Amino acid sequence: MDRWLIAGLGNPGPEYAGNRHNAGFMVLDELAARAGARFKAHKSRSEVCETRAAILAKPLTYMNLSGGPVKALSDFYKIGPERLIVVHDELDVPYGALRAKLGGGDNGHNGLKSITKVLGTRDYLRVRFGIGRPPGRMDPAAFVLKDFATVERKDLPFLVDRAADVVESLMTHGLEATQNEFHRADLHISGPPR
Repeated sequence: MDRWLIAGLGNPGPEYAGNRHNAGFMVLDELAARAGARFKAHKSRSEVCETRAAILAKPLTYMNLSGGPVKALSDFYKIGPERLIVVHDELDVPYGALRAKLGGGDNGHNGLKSITKVLGTRDYLRVRFGIGRPPGRMDPAAFVLKDFATVERKDLPFLVDRAADVVESLMTHGLEATQNEFHRADLHISGPPR
C-alpha cells in the first residue's frame, strides 16, 4: 500500500507551542496519538512518526523554511506531491471552520510558499485550519504568533480532533467526499454537539 506524507506546519520550541501558527503541529500530535506512535528526530530536520498508512512529519526549520524538510522526506520515502497533505493555519478561513483543498495560492502563508517553491508545484492537498483574521489593525504576522485566545481554547481540542478526521478522510475517501462531509459542518464556535 502506498503511504501518504502528512506535513503539519508550525515553529519548534515551547515558546511557540500554543500559537495559532502551530495548528499544524497540534493536528499531527493528534494523528500520532491515534496511531499510538511517537515522533522521533529524523535527518530531514523534522520530527517524524511512521504509521501503517502515513509518514507524519513536523518540520523543525521554522515556518519560512518548511519546504526543505518536506522535500527531503518526499525524496527519502519516495512519496510524490499527489500523496502529500499539508496541515496549516489559515487567516482567510474563520475560526471553527476547516477546509480541504488541492493546490491554489499560498495566501501569504510562508510555510506554503516555501513548500511550493521547493517542490516546484502547488498541486498538493492542504487542510486549512481556520484561525480567522486579526482584530482591529493588528499585524497578521503578530496575530499568528500569539496563542489561541481563552474563548478559542475551549473549542480547540474538538477542532484539532476534527482536523485529524479531515486528514484521515482525505487519505481514505479522497478530496470531493471529504469536502462534502466537512465543509458543510462548520462549527463557528458552537463546539461539539452536546
